Formats: sequence, C-alpha cells, structure tokens
Amino acid sequence: MQTREDALSIFALGGLHEVGKNMYVIECGEDIVVIDCGNKFPDESLLGIDLIIPDITYLVENKHRVRALIVTHGHEDHIGGIPYFLKNVNVPVYATRFTLGLIELKLKEHRILRESDLIEIHSESDIQIGNMQIGFFKVNHSIPDCLGIVFHTPQGTIVHTGDFKFDLTPANNERPDIHKMAEIGNKGVLLLLSESTNAERPGYTPSEKMVGENLDAVFEKSKRKIFVSTFASNVSRIQQVVAACEKYQRKLVLLGRSMVNVVKVAMNKGHLIVPKSLLIDARDMDEFPPEKVVILCTGSQGEPMAALSRLSTGNFRDVEVLPEDTIILAAGPIPGNERNVTRIVDNLYQLGAHVIYGSGSSSGMHVSGHGYQEDLRLMLTLMKPKYFIPIHGEYRMLHHHQLLAESVDVERENIFILKNGDVVDIEQTIARSTRTLPSGNTYVDGGDVGEMEFVLRDRRKISEDGLLMIIIPINIQEEKILGEPEFISRGFLDQNFAELRKSMKKIALQTIHELQQANRNSRNAMKKQIKRSIAKYVKERTKKEPMIVPIILEI
Repeated sequence: MQTREDALSIFALGGLHEVGKNMYVIECGEDIVVIDCGNKFPDESLLGIDLIIPDITYLVENKHRVRALIVTHGHEDHIGGIPYFLKNVNVPVYATRFTLGLIELKLKEHRILRESDLIEIHSESDIQIGNMQIGFFKVNHSIPDCLGIVFHTPQGTIVHTGDFKFDLTPANNERPDIHKMAEIGNKGVLLLLSESTNAERPGYTPSEKMVGENLDAVFEKSKRKIFVSTFASNVSRIQQVVAACEKYQRKLVLLGRSMVNVVKVAMNKGHLIVPKSLLIDARDMDEFPPEKVVILCTGSQGEPMAALSRLSTGNFRDVEVLPEDTIILAAGPIPGNERNVTRIVDNLYQLGAHVIYGSGSSSGMHVSGHGYQEDLRLMLTLMKPKYFIPIHGEYRMLHHHQLLAESVDVERENIFILKNGDVVDIEQTIARSTRTLPSGNTYVDGGDVGEMEFVLRDRRKISEDGLLMIIIPINIQEEKILGEPEFISRGFLDQNFAELRKSMKKIALQTIHELQQANRNSRNAMKKQIKRSIAKYVKERTKKEPMIVPIILEI
C-alpha cells in the first residue's frame, strides 16, 4: 500500500494549451519541486498589461513543502516569472551557468538578488531532495546551457525534456547527449514530459549551421549597412554574426537593452567570443563607411518599443535605415506576432531597404530551436516511457504529439493531454488523472501583480464605448442640488450629444428626486440608481455602453 512518502503527483501551472508561461511541478511525498517559471506576453485584448505569469496559489499555500526551482534554460517563457515567484516562495534556484547569469539580471532589477539562493548545475550534477534523486542530460536548443531533467522517485523515473531539438552540427558545438538519453530509457522511464512546439511540422529541424552559411552569402553581397535582428538569447546566431563581421572586416554595433545585457552575460560566461576591436558605439558609426558596419538589434517579433520597430519609423537616435541598406530578420515570428512583424517589414521597404525575412527555405536566416516531428519521435524512442504527457504547446500541438507517441507504441490510454492544473497521480506505478488544482493567469501591470479581471473589463469597456462622467453638486446640510449636473465625455461620441445631455440631466435629477422622496439619501444608492438609469437610456438611444461614473460633489 502506498504511503504518503511514496505519493507522486505531476501537474502544470502554465505551458499547456498555450505557448509560454511554462511551469511544471513534481510532488513526491512531502516534497515539491518546481520546473521553470516563465511568462508570456499579452495580446491586444489585455490593455496595459506588461506580462502574464502563472497563478501560483497552490505553491504559496504549500510553500513550506516547496524545496527547489529547477530551470531548464534561459528563455523568457521559462525564467520571466522567477522574480515574482521568489517574492512569494523563496527557495533555492538550480540552473546552469549561463541561465543563472540571465536570472541574476532579473533579480537585480527587482532588487532581490541578495536574498536569493542561486545554485549552479551542469549535465553531470546530482541533487537529492527528499525521496527524489535528480539528474540531468544535455539537450541543444536556440540558447546555450540547456538541460533535460531526470527524477528518480520511489514510484519510478520521471523525465522532463526541457526545450530541445537534435542538431548534430550545432554552431556552438553543444551537442545533445544522445547516449545518456538512451541509457536513461534502457533503465526504464515511467513517465515522460516532452515539449510539443513543433509537433505539427514533419521531418527533422534544420541545423543552425545552415544559418551561418546563408549569413555569409548575404554579407558578401551587401554594399551598405547590414542590420541583423534576432532573439537576444540566440547566442549561437550572434556568434555567427560576429564571425561574418570578422570575415568581411565590418564593425559591430549592439542596439537594444536586452541585446547588450545578454551579450555581456554570454561573454562573461564564456559562451560568446567577441573581439573588443570589433565592437563600436552607435554614436561612432559615422567614423566608418556604411559598407563596414553591422548593427545587431532586438525587435524581430515586432515589439513596438524594440530597436527594429523604432528604426523602421526613423525614431532611433544616432542610427537610421537608408536606401540600399540590408535588413535581416534572423528569427521566425512567434504565433500571434505576425501582424506586428509584417508592419515593420512594410515600413523598412518604404525606407528603401533590402529586407530578408521568413524562416526555413524562404530565407535561410532562421531555424527553429524546437524539434520537428522526427526529433520528437526520436526522444520518445530513446526514453521508451510507459506514460506520456505532451507539454509546452497549444492543444493542436499536444494532440499531434500524442499521435507521434502512439506511432512508437505508447498506449493511447497511457497518454495524458492535460490542462493547466490537471493532476496526474501515480500510485504503485499506475497513473490516473482525476483531480484539478487552482491555475490560471496572473497579470503584471507596472508594479501591480494579480488577477485584474475587473480592471481589464473596465479598460475594455472604456476602449470600446468610452467614458461618461456625471458630476452632481449637493448641499450637505439641506440635501439640495446646487446646480445642474455636469457631463464630461471621453471617447464617447454621439452626433446629437447636446440633445442627449439635456435628457440625461432630466433623468439624473428625476432619479435623485425620487430617492429623496423615498428618504433614500445614501450616496451609494444615488450613484447606483443614476448609473443604472443613465446606462439604460444611453443604450436605448445610441446602442452604446460607455462606462458611466456618477460623482456626488458634496458642498
């Protein structure tokens, strides 16, 4: 019979039915280990929201049992929520050297680095937490120092792949440890959690080496300035740009805070080699002819305030895009960002630039860091799991990953397509999913962190139909209205607003009179009834529903 010490549960608080916000949890006996704590960025409907991070209510309620946060790699969708997590659940953070460097930047920004316990690990590290012995294996991805994780528990072995592909000719020479993966699989894997980002794409992911060859060809032909926009975290891509600069004797300028920060960390941690003589400041560009300059910048996803967006509209100080300059977008758009990227490409063409964009065969300037179907199938074949949970993806991605697992003989009833919060409990090596924990989105809006559903609802209402304020002056002693109500409109338009205002004044005064007759002089009652009456009239009259804010001005 299973004891509490042997109890084993696995669930996600982010990363399922979505791309981003990754957070997975292994609960063994009284010990909880968290894997990754990422963010995702808001779409246009989340007005004013800066970031979306996981709802960690369950972990906060059980923080006395949370032993560690283990981070697979340094992408934002895996580390972006860490400062907010540590402010509530301050536990040791285990990560590789480069990943820790990126985490340190975030913790410094939030002023919690000193009280944070950061522990460096590598592929040969071993950690003992309660009944779990935790090991690691190398995977390659589009950022250095990536790990998969192996949990040896009393119930059996649990494997989390992290983000991965099988690139046998990586630009940074960080090859996946296939032999170690096979050894783990041969010893028996009870449950595999594997990422699903590219589960819809057939074949193997192309090698990063291809990008370097194509960059070289463009550098050779370009006659003026070259701009390269890529993810700041794609250090191997940056190293290839550096190599091309050296070969064609061009100076390199870095634009964008995240690009400067990541390059600095990568150089300090030994993952990026950039000769000092190669780097110049943007303010010194005019000292060199345009055919001797390369600008490496952020903004490949169309972010409005990133360097490339500002360059495309001529709003970047010291640097401008001129006719015949070459712009290389060395990154594919994340789903949902396509419109923003297209807008920037249009702007750059209007400036007369030569723009190279798109991924795969369309430009050869970007390959994915996530495994295609054959990469995913290879991981399943190496691990040979009894149970399988596809993670890190929207539902269709998880579904296609399920089909891949079935194709390598994982039984359909042993595959769990979960939602965030769904729990897989394992008892005597039998896995079942019958319960759910609290999960969802937590919004970051400047210094505020929380659910904010009511705030967002109000913002949407104002953005759609505007705001209508009604100011009514009332004598406190005599409870008399001292003048006509005043109306202030913001974002609410009506061709006959003067006529509308007259009717709303009558409605407001009549409402107050009726309340006073009924001896209901409560300010809250007045505001509610005025709001209700005016809202009903405006909707009938204009078919709009502006936010209505009554203000009782006591004099």
